[in-house]
Amino acid sequence: MQSDYWDMVGKTPPLNLAILLILLAFSIFSWTIIFSKWSAIRKARAADARFLRAFRKASGLEAVMVASEQFRPSPLVSVFDFGYEEIDRQVKQRGSVNNKLSVERTLQLGASEEIAKLEHNMSWLATTASVSPFIGLLGTVMGIMRSFHGLGEQGAVSLRAVAPGISEALIATAVGLAAAIPAAIFYNHFGSMIRQMGARMDDFSLEFLNMTERGFSD
Repeated sequence: MQSDYWDMVGKTPPLNLAILLILLAFSIFSWTIIFSKWSAIRKARAADARFLRAFRKASGLEAVMVASEQFRPSPLVSVFDFGYEEIDRQVKQRGSVNNKLSVERTLQLGASEEIAKLEHNMSWLATTASVSPFIGLLGTVMGIMRSFHGLGEQGAVSLRAVAPGISEALIATAVGLAAAIPAAIFYNHFGSMIRQMGARMDDFSLEFLNMTERGFSD
């Protein structure tokens, strides 16, 4: 069966072969993104959990700052850095934290930046999921048109005369779906995980503000 598939691919015309190569490139790049994104999100979530435990046990922001370096892959550490730098700036300029709204906005900026990093290359998965089936369909339509054109020239009407060409043409659709389905699945899966991490950043921002109020309350 596999040799039959390779035989059909070997008989594919140059234009259809180019379409197959484009779909293969989409698939390879998508799987590269999937594996790298899976590893990055897994490490980030594990680091988030460890940092959050350390943050809740810490006596104050200074203690968290000292310990934060060992949790550096964590997006929450970056959000903490944004907030801590704003607090440090206010304390140096005014001697206290008197603009909590500015701290809150800074935390939101930090969270937005980390979400943008997590979403990097996600658009490629969405593009692969939406475009690959149509590219494959284009190759199939072109193959079927060529098969019927040859059928008309030969004057043959039997299924045996047209079936091989249609079978070769349908390979493009199969390859397009093979590229699109994993991309769609992991795009939705990673999107859900990133939204959960975004919600955790929002919750952490509230905890950060609470610790700030306790540490700098009058």
